Amino acid sequence: MIEQLMDEIEIEPERYELTAGPAYHFELGEMRRRDFFRVLGGGLLIVLALKDAPAQQESGGGGRRGGSPRPVEIGAWLHIAEDGTVTAYTGKAEVGQNIRTSLTQSVAEELRAPVSTIKVVMGDTELTPYDMGTFGSRTTPDMFPQLRKAAAAARETMLDLAAEGLKVERDSLLAADGKVTHPATRRSLSYGELSKGQKIMKAISAASLSPSGEWKVAGKPLRKINGRDIVTGRHHYTPDVKLPGMLHGKVLRPSAFGATLASIDSKEAEKLPGVVVARDGDFVGVVAPNEETVARAVTAIRAEWKATPQVSAKELFEHLRKTPNLPANAPTNPSTGLPTNPPTGLAESLAAAHQKLERTYTIAYIAHAPLEPRAAVAEWKDGKLTVWTGTQRPFGVREELAGAFRIPETSVRVIVPDTGSGYGGKHSGEAAIEAARLAKAAGKAVKLVWTREEEFTWAYFRPAGVIDVTSGVNKDGVITAWDFHNYNSGNAGLRPVYAIQNQRCEFHRSDSPLRQGSYRALASTANHFAREVHIDELAASLKMDPLEFRLKNLKDDRLRAALEAAAKAFGWGKSKPAADHGFGIAGGFEKGGYIANCAEVSVDRASGKVKIVRVVTAFECGAIVNPDGLKNQVEGSVIQGIGGALFEAIDFADGKILNPRFSRYRVPRFSDTPELETVLLDRKDLPSAGAGECPIVALAPAVGAAIFDATGVRLRSLPMVPGGLHS
Repeated sequence: MIEQLMDEIEIEPERYELTAGPAYHFELGEMRRRDFFRVLGGGLLIVLALKDAPAQQESGGGGRRGGSPRPVEIGAWLHIAEDGTVTAYTGKAEVGQNIRTSLTQSVAEELRAPVSTIKVVMGDTELTPYDMGTFGSRTTPDMFPQLRKAAAAARETMLDLAAEGLKVERDSLLAADGKVTHPATRRSLSYGELSKGQKIMKAISAASLSPSGEWKVAGKPLRKINGRDIVTGRHHYTPDVKLPGMLHGKVLRPSAFGATLASIDSKEAEKLPGVVVARDGDFVGVVAPNEETVARAVTAIRAEWKATPQVSAKELFEHLRKTPNLPANAPTNPSTGLPTNPPTGLAESLAAAHQKLERTYTIAYIAHAPLEPRAAVAEWKDGKLTVWTGTQRPFGVREELAGAFRIPETSVRVIVPDTGSGYGGKHSGEAAIEAARLAKAAGKAVKLVWTREEEFTWAYFRPAGVIDVTSGVNKDGVITAWDFHNYNSGNAGLRPVYAIQNQRCEFHRSDSPLRQGSYRALASTANHFAREVHIDELAASLKMDPLEFRLKNLKDDRLRAALEAAAKAFGWGKSKPAADHGFGIAGGFEKGGYIANCAEVSVDRASGKVKIVRVVTAFECGAIVNPDGLKNQVEGSVIQGIGGALFEAIDFADGKILNPRFSRYRVPRFSDTPELETVLLDRKDLPSAGAGECPIVALAPAVGAAIFDATGVRLRSLPMVPGGLHS
């Protein structure tokens, strides 16, 4: 019996990069049902499949340009080899979130096999089942149970084989430690012995899963599976990949966004030894034997570009407000196509409120700034294209490559080495396409690595936004009206979980002057900042404690538990902050997780410097798979969130990025890291949710509230203090 793996996921509108047009318009004119045992060798193969693949994919961009059908078998594959090695296959990618470790735990838990015998193959379009991508905090809720099911099915098959081999009743056998034992006679057979000589391939059938309360491997700390390789340099990232005879490539970038090529003179570049210049429309690239020569060659090209006037950072928020389309999620009148009237009672509630508050909040563009910039190695061989690249969507990039070169997807293989972070910024395949185009021109394998300036300029950014909030509140602290409008950022986390009877929350698409797309937590960070700061402002207007005010308007038990746990650990209400210090609190939710932050800040009134002194975080995402890994995710989110909260912002004018390097774009440093305390709420009665996104959403409003507590200054723009409090 083939089982459905996951519910259909709605594409969130702020994933702009998934619906954008192709990166390049070139003029250039799979193993669907593989012989698995030829590829893998004998043994047992378990296939966990999804019936309706097209309905489940979130790759965006419409149809399959390559023309090949989607593979029928989708989800998770698990193979037990004749030597006892267990290999799990998943299309998910490891981009620093340590999911390789927790997925290994899922297999070890249900298969009853030692962790040391398990290998997880990830993100290889020729070896792994199709997967829509690694984003949306979906790996844990989707792939963790999928691999558990596959491993449980394999365990049951091992028991069947052992019962037959040992000639005993199946119920008298015990699977543990990579073998099946008959306790009464103390005879046992290892999984390798049971697999030897077998060629069994079966689709998954019903299998008994271990309740989370009985987990022996899952739910426990486990060191990073390939941690030693990472810290010793043995692991090869994409920039480390080397192929025989490989050349190096570089792209000539336009003078500004949207600029078109007017003329080009590449004679001087072509005089350099071993240089090949490739031009295809507005695309101009260079290939050379080494990195030094390719850099010289690009510099030697004389090009003229035709650019058009563009919006600058100073005009950004006015521009976004002036160029909205219809709200992406607003109900419309079929006869007019216009939004319906506000919810009944909203205007009346605002008019009757004891206090009405209108505020505007703004969010700047910020960069993903991954440690590993975009990179790719491409090789054309025997009519097939193979690309090694760091991406969160290997199958999506395969589709992009097939479309760019007008070849079937069966002729493209994308391999994703464990990658140096993505944060939502590596969904598209520009570097892969560039490397492949240059490899085609050179007739040899080509490596292309973006510079830091290219990464800051030509990658997409977290969307900027303007958020207008109008609210009404009664004397007793009950919020009676809520009118919330987000321009451009997106609708993730748009609707509050606070119990507000009369509310309207709308997202309005705008004309973005910069390329924009997914970033950790999507627009939930922007929407939580506006909402939680506004909630804090309402509490202050009534002179109510911010925690008390939130709890008064909250019926969601999970967010309430997170707020109360963070407040208890912080000591909220038990002491007052020291001079020039302030306390703040905020809560949030996203992708099945619930977060609360309590923050303490200090402010140097002379210099305006703001320092986050302490952050206490309470986080709940259902049953915990790996507490150490989860804590790392939470604290990593908090540290990353410091940048967007205090100082990260992209500056631009005339179609150019003005701060495209770390010397001018400030990210959190060791000196910015506060004292961190993390409380993990383990809900074994709930399914495990992802933790890659939610923990970042509440930090900025908590810090903003603490700054207000320390200074009486209310900050409503992200970043809040790019040049200090006086800026």
